[in-house]
Amino acid sequence: MRSKLLLLSAVAALAATSASAADVVKGKKKAAPAPVVVVSPWEWTVGGGLTTNYVFRGITQSDNKASVNANAEIRYNFNDTFTGYLGTAGSSVKLTAGDIYASPSLEWDVMGGVRGTFGAFGVDAGAVGYIYPSFTTDAGGPFPTNPTWWEGYVKTTYAINDMVTVGANGFVTPSYLNTGASAQYLAGTVAVKLPMDFAFSGELGRQFIGTTDGAHGKVNLPDYTYWNAGLAYSYKIATLDLRYHDSNLSKAQCSALTWSTTSKYCNAAYVATLSFALTNKDVK
Repeated sequence: MRSKLLLLSAVAALAATSASAADVVKGKKKAAPAPVVVVSPWEWTVGGGLTTNYVFRGITQSDNKASVNANAEIRYNFNDTFTGYLGTAGSSVKLTAGDIYASPSLEWDVMGGVRGTFGAFGVDAGAVGYIYPSFTTDAGGPFPTNPTWWEGYVKTTYAINDMVTVGANGFVTPSYLNTGASAQYLAGTVAVKLPMDFAFSGELGRQFIGTTDGAHGKVNLPDYTYWNAGLAYSYKIATLDLRYHDSNLSKAQCSALTWSTTSKYCNAAYVATLSFALTNKDVK
């Protein structure tokens, strides 16, 4: 009798142990799911900087003097491939005719478009407007109307590997500097990542400009080739860029493009730029 009782007790203990183990396994299956991380489709960047000379396609926009700038961009990621964006930037300027006539002191740029990424290939299509809000119509001189103008563009890039990226850019406008002359700018680019957060980049482009109309009369503006090359160093949100700009513009061609009696606005230039860019990811 005693042996039967001991056997029954052992069986009961074994059953209880099995039930407890089953409860543990069952409990694991019912564990709370991992929290879902919601990633916002919105992103932004704000920045600014100081440059020793604001050069645009081989022509100084700041009379070969220093220029300050600020910029901002907001982006919306439609999916993993396409991103829409709107941006704005402001730069202090003294346009090339400012040696004789009054000149706008501010250039305000507004741009927007869509970027797409397809593996190693990237494309950016949009438009940019160059606005001069401080221009006065009674300034006289070579600017009979406000030189505000705009361009449409397509920029493409291809990452050859983790270090080297090449690109091709195209810009088109119906009225270069609001002169009535249509213009196109085509350029090739290269960017190379170097050790220790250094990077090399360069651009070679050709600016095509047609014939002016209106108060300027019929003037054939010159086409020209422009190039730049530089070395940049980045640390956190700051970048220091040292760059050489030049073109094949002659003195006469420079005067025709800048409506100036001097060709100093198209000289080769060594430019240092210190810029800062803060993104939404930097403030988390």
